Amino acid sequence: MALSVSRSTTLLYRQLLNNYLQLFSVEEWSLLKSIIRSNYQEMSLTSHSYSLADRIQVSGIVLEEMGLGKTALLCVLLLDFFENGQVEIKDIEQAFGVKLQVILKGLSRVNELYRKHSSMDTDNFRQLLLSLAEDLRVILIIIAERLNMMRNADNYSEAQRLENARESAFLYAPMAHRMGLYAIKTELEDLSLKYSNREIYRDIAQKLNETKRSRDQYISEFIEPLKVKLQEVGFPFEIKGRTKSIHSIYNKIKKQNTPFENIYDLFAIRIIFETPADKEKQACWQAYSIVADMYQPNPKRLRDWLSIPKSNGYESLHTTVLGPQGKWVEVQIRSRRMDEVAEKGLAAHWRYKGIKSENGMDEWLKSIREILENPELNAVDFMDEFKLNLYDKEVFVFTPNGDLHKLPKGATALDFAFSIHSNLGVKCVGAKVNGRNVAIKYVLKNGDQVEVLTAPTQRPNPAWLQIAHSSKAKNKIRQALKEIQFKDAETGRELLLRRFKNWKIELDDGRISRLAKKKSFKTVSDFYQAIAQEKIDIHEIRELYLEQEKRDNTSGTEARTAETFTREVNALPETAAKEDVLVIGEDLKNVDFKLAKCCNPIYGDEVFGFVSVSGGIKIHRNDCPNAPQMIARMGYRIVKARWSGKSLGAKYPITLRVVGHDDIGIVSNISSIISKEKNVVLRAISIDSNAGLFQGHLTVMVNDNKDLEDLIKKIKNTKGVKNVSRN
Repeated sequence: MALSVSRSTTLLYRQLLNNYLQLFSVEEWSLLKSIIRSNYQEMSLTSHSYSLADRIQVSGIVLEEMGLGKTALLCVLLLDFFENGQVEIKDIEQAFGVKLQVILKGLSRVNELYRKHSSMDTDNFRQLLLSLAEDLRVILIIIAERLNMMRNADNYSEAQRLENARESAFLYAPMAHRMGLYAIKTELEDLSLKYSNREIYRDIAQKLNETKRSRDQYISEFIEPLKVKLQEVGFPFEIKGRTKSIHSIYNKIKKQNTPFENIYDLFAIRIIFETPADKEKQACWQAYSIVADMYQPNPKRLRDWLSIPKSNGYESLHTTVLGPQGKWVEVQIRSRRMDEVAEKGLAAHWRYKGIKSENGMDEWLKSIREILENPELNAVDFMDEFKLNLYDKEVFVFTPNGDLHKLPKGATALDFAFSIHSNLGVKCVGAKVNGRNVAIKYVLKNGDQVEVLTAPTQRPNPAWLQIAHSSKAKNKIRQALKEIQFKDAETGRELLLRRFKNWKIELDDGRISRLAKKKSFKTVSDFYQAIAQEKIDIHEIRELYLEQEKRDNTSGTEARTAETFTREVNALPETAAKEDVLVIGEDLKNVDFKLAKCCNPIYGDEVFGFVSVSGGIKIHRNDCPNAPQMIARMGYRIVKARWSGKSLGAKYPITLRVVGHDDIGIVSNISSIISKEKNVVLRAISIDSNAGLFQGHLTVMVNDNKDLEDLIKKIKNTKGVKNVSRN
């Protein structure tokens, strides 16, 4: 491939060609090479975000790790030329016999969003998913691009790496999970942790490496006797141990509030059979019987995804057994086909190969579109609803006629009613479950037979939003509440107009608006609803309205002037009573801010601002443990922030955690180091020792992060100190 590109890029292309020669005819490969060569040489290197090497690497991911084919490969390789108007898609489609237009337009729209906004806020997120939902392959290619970006994270700036890691954790890893791409989901989570919290990642990785030999020995001890017995099943099989991901171990440490050393289930045993499709379940259950005979199973930890697969197509049999040395071990049993689907995703293998499957993917995309197209859903609700759909687990229930319905785990009788029909949902007063009357908040269980009970006078109320669990039901309830509010507002206005007409009072909308505000209503519609629902006395409204009319007629413009003056006073920002060393937003100074106590930022740290409910701004470090959640749930309240000038002698309190050997004089040595530091003041020190080790917490006052880094370095070099970390 005679391009003016690096030798490594040429090698990547040849490797791609050799591995996937069967996708194209010789003529098609020649044409593709010609298109890339001619258009790449014309394209300015600064006119696109991906190099040719990146495109070829992404192509390898979509082909090898996702199982996509010819169409996806062409879309990845030709996307930049399509965006620059260098190729005519209709000519490409005709030459290669494929349809590319919808996918390329979807990918192009996503790229356009990223060019306009360096990070993804909720509006971009909504538009992004509207683009994605049209063709499933757009989602898969975007995930592949993100995986390639994270694999090459060292090519980006520190700020961009952190941004990419956050987005990968709260958006792309969950999407990969929902698509059944478990290997990619796991890698994205690990890479996100690696770049957003390097110290924790390195610590777990180092400990995994240190315990590898003993872990391998234990796996061998567990597997060897099983191999002999599993031969009785009669099919070839592979059995292996697989260490859990660093991210999943980190989650266990957080969830169980325990150190790494107390996490015992660091790996899972996987048994994979080579068996015909009609013998898969039989072989898996036979293997389960053998495992359960050899090792004591935990009945609460049996997971049967053979009888009813997950909605993303995942099939497997999981059990947890008590192995040698009294350790719990997870065992996963599946066929080779199931293993490939689990690792690479059902959609990638089957959906575009003409094989119909009940994988629920179309239903999922339909539900995502319903969420996206609901204009009443605010930003936080939208993020919550989307995540609910990404991480859902299912419950299976039946109608009285025996029809099977699948709902998210935690769904109620009300969710079931809305899943049948919206009109049934809004009239729902309860249900009969297994012949017994239950309330609308009853949480459904697998196998329940459900009959919806209705009443013609029933109508939704806001409390239903707390009862409903599925996004579909919540959307329908919100729509119904909006309709009710609109009708009530119309009724209230008509009632007020009729009464005013009887009293010979002319209704002025501006005056009503001020009156509604005075009565503490957020909108005039809320005011009219209160009239319709008889929550306020209409005679009181008449008196207040006439008083307002009298003031308007006598004061003239004076009233409006005073009102305007008051608004201007309220709009004035309160300045922080300290040195203005932070620039917030678009070069704004003199803005009230406070330093968040959860991460204690100091001058020089990479920071961002978060608009609190009270209106002030809290400053957090970029690597604050709460940052991913804040960005995921309330990204619209994040503002840029940076330190300006010099720290001007301000002191910031910081707590350091010191761990080491309990040597004689260790405390005196540390105290002496701190006392010699010109810009550091020691405020408090506490030390606990046990079994020859000590753990201490030092609270110091520092000027900036440079002084802090110097101090940490000096304490680390003290004899006996093993680790120093910032709390």
